Amino acid sequence: MLKRTLTLITLTLAVLASGPATALDTKATAAYVIDHTTGTVLMSTNADVPLPPASMSKLMTVYMVFEALRDGRLTLDETLPVSAHAMSYAGSTMFLNTTDRVRVEDLIRGIIVLSGNDACAVVAEALSPDGTEAGFSRMMTERGKEIGLTQSNFTNSNGWPQAGHRMSVKDLATLAERLITDFPEYYPVFGEKEFVFDNRAPDNRHNRNPLLKLDIGADGLKTGHTSEAGYGLVGSAKQGNRRVVFVLSGMASEQERSEEAEKVVNWAFRQFVEKTVAKQGAILADAPVWMGSEQRINLVAPKDLSLLVSSVGTSEVSGQIVYRGPLEAPIAQGQEVAELVITREGLPEARLPLIADRAVAKGGFVPRIRTAAQILMGRIAKEAQGFF
Repeated sequence: MLKRTLTLITLTLAVLASGPATALDTKATAAYVIDHTTGTVLMSTNADVPLPPASMSKLMTVYMVFEALRDGRLTLDETLPVSAHAMSYAGSTMFLNTTDRVRVEDLIRGIIVLSGNDACAVVAEALSPDGTEAGFSRMMTERGKEIGLTQSNFTNSNGWPQAGHRMSVKDLATLAERLITDFPEYYPVFGEKEFVFDNRAPDNRHNRNPLLKLDIGADGLKTGHTSEAGYGLVGSAKQGNRRVVFVLSGMASEQERSEEAEKVVNWAFRQFVEKTVAKQGAILADAPVWMGSEQRINLVAPKDLSLLVSSVGTSEVSGQIVYRGPLEAPIAQGQEVAELVITREGLPEARLPLIADRAVAKGGFVPRIRTAAQILMGRIAKEAQGFF
């Protein structure tokens, strides 16, 4: 009977990296920063605590509108009616009234750029199974769970202060990454700096995201503020091939939000750099094969493997290749058979897949005899050690 054991191969990688990166102090009471390109979490403070998200929760409404556009339940040119309930919202609005029928495309910009509470309620009632915002809120909660939001509960479509309306900053970051990845065709709207709807409120035409006017690659996503939640921001910026997504919550003022957000972006891009660990097809190790047409197989990189490391200081990066060995035939070419595990001080463990460089068929009579002989010789050796 085959008994596979966990095998560890320690190796030094041919990449210069740094020591631990400098941690960032932030005035936000909850913060989450992730390098979207490599999936590396750079900061996590109170990240899983459910908090009042204010208007940042509008991102979930936007996500569901984008899904409805994709599956044909809505079109950009379709017009939607405005109910008395939608018109009743105060705060940030598009100044809609019950005589309006508004294009979906305008409502999307009204939500993203103008943070319109009324616009959220209009699309919520249109998509709700029972025609109410409450029904849509229940849909939001269920759909949120399906896309990985573990600490989110929605009681309205726009983040209006209400008991039980909660999201964690980690959930907001997860949602932001889904918007970027799932809807690249609509994502550029988050970077629009202003939107004038029917010339109703020209003084309210500007996007509240303070980073969009700076030349630091910022292109989204949503601010939020209530007296209970404080000032918050779900942000993203891209510089070169790297994208960073971050969420800050609980700041004391609009100015503090602006300063902290800019500080996070600069820190994330200046303190960390992406390095290539192994080129596609590079052989990092080999491994024994059980009952196969070949006795060993090479473990190779399936693609260029990149790693995020600190940008200052120098030291070599070490890692371990981990797999259950010996590997059992048959093995397909390109099959994931091992992991390269890298530990970095001050950053989460990185786990990168390794694949078999070729196929290995299940062995015939000769490999079976050879394997049986190897087992027998191993037992004899153990018994001899015990005897002496």
